[in-house]
Amino acid sequence: MNWFMLTLVGEDRPGIVARIAATLFQGGCNLGEATMARLGGNFSVMLMVQHAGTLDSLRTLIEPVAHELGLHAHADLIEGHLHRHLIPDVRVTVYGADRAGIVAQVTGALTAAGFNILDLQSDVGGSETKPVYIMTMEGQARNGIDAIETALAAMTRDGTRDGIEVDVQPIETLIG
Repeated sequence: MNWFMLTLVGEDRPGIVARIAATLFQGGCNLGEATMARLGGNFSVMLMVQHAGTLDSLRTLIEPVAHELGLHAHADLIEGHLHRHLIPDVRVTVYGADRAGIVAQVTGALTAAGFNILDLQSDVGGSETKPVYIMTMEGQARNGIDAIETALAAMTRDGTRDGIEVDVQPIETLIG
C-alpha cells in the first residue's frame, strides 16, 4: 500500500467531503490525516490517502467525481509518516491593515527567531475599503517565547510593522 497526498480545490458546495470520502472508500482506499477549509467561497482539501494501486490508478478513481463536482484534483506519491505529530507550544496572532507583504514580513521574523510554524490560519476582516488581515499561527518556539517577542518587537523599530498588533501566548498541552 502506497501513501499519496490528494489535493482538491473548487467552488464550495454541500456534499463534497461525503462524495470524495465515499469514492475513496469504495475504491479500497484508507484516509490518513486531512486538512479541509473553505476559503473565500472555495473548498480546499488535502488528504493523505493510502491506496494499493499506482498514482495513475488513484487519479483514474478520483477524477470522474472531481470533474462532476467541479474540482481540480492533484495527487503525489508521499511517505506516510503518521503518528509523528509535533505539538505546538506557542500561538502567535497578528492583526493589521491588509497589505502586500504582511505574511512574508511576519513569518520571516518568526523563522529567524526559531519559530517552526505547524499551522497557519488567516482571514480578511474589516470592510472592502478598510480590510484587516488576521493571521493565527501555532508552532514550536525552539529558542523560546522571548526570541519570538524580540523579533516581532524589532519589526516595530524598523518601521515595517505599520500598525500590526501581535499577541504571543504559550499553549499549555496536557499529554497522557
